[in-house]
Amino acid sequence: METHVAKKTYFVVFGALILLTFITTGAAYLDLGILNTPLALTIAVAKALLVMIFFMHLRYSDYLTWVFAGAGVLWLLHLLIFMLSDYLSR
Repeated sequence: METHVAKKTYFVVFGALILLTFITTGAAYLDLGILNTPLALTIAVAKALLVMIFFMHLRYSDYLTWVFAGAGVLWLLHLLIFMLSDYLSR
């Protein structure tokens, strides 16, 4: 079953991605101390979710597709945690 998505949805999501990019750029010029990295990562996760849900059509996919997308995200998180634990222990 193919779902038709309105062009307006794509333009709104694109606008949100551009806005989040400007916010990321602006936040890079602010000195927030230790909060710079968590803020940048939060914005990056929001942008990644928008891309996955709308441009990769996960919103209209079945349950199994969500499971595999979630498994990919969990695997990435697994790799990042072990990479950071190795980096921070040196």
